[in-house]
Amino acid sequence: MTRRHALALSSLLSGCGYHVGGKSDLLPKNIQTIAVPVFKNLTGRYKLADRLAGAITREFIARTRYQIISDASQADAVLTGTILNFTAYPTIFDPATGRAAGVQIQVNLQLTLSERATSKVLFTRPNYDFRERYEVSVDQTQYFEESEQALERLSRDVARTLLSSILGAF
Repeated sequence: MTRRHALALSSLLSGCGYHVGGKSDLLPKNIQTIAVPVFKNLTGRYKLADRLAGAITREFIARTRYQIISDASQADAVLTGTILNFTAYPTIFDPATGRAAGVQIQVNLQLTLSERATSKVLFTRPNYDFRERYEVSVDQTQYFEESEQALERLSRDVARTLLSSILGAF
């Protein structure tokens, strides 16, 4: 293969559509600022709405060029959400004590990203379901409450999945 052929081939391959992921910019061009207000929480789970909105805000800042602002009336787009349901149930039982040794949490969300000026819906998920598992120590001396860490992992998962869905929808 001659040098000319090698250059032509590399030029062809470089235009194959490969790009570095993580910094997408696929929302409409007029969107520069996004507000992520605290979600409505229809459950009794304390601070879950704050945790989810915070994780989503951090993910937008880390992965996009959009400025996240607190005042929804000044934003180009607003991401609203409602926590519809929160459940936690045992998945594994210790055979010796009969106590739960594994727990699964499940959160059901309703999310909408809208253009503020026109109320045009840019993205919506009326029934977004997320799950996370954690273990419960059966030894009382070794017990460590892991439900908060599980909720933190779930919040990060929601944020990553949501942002990928939003950016992939355009």
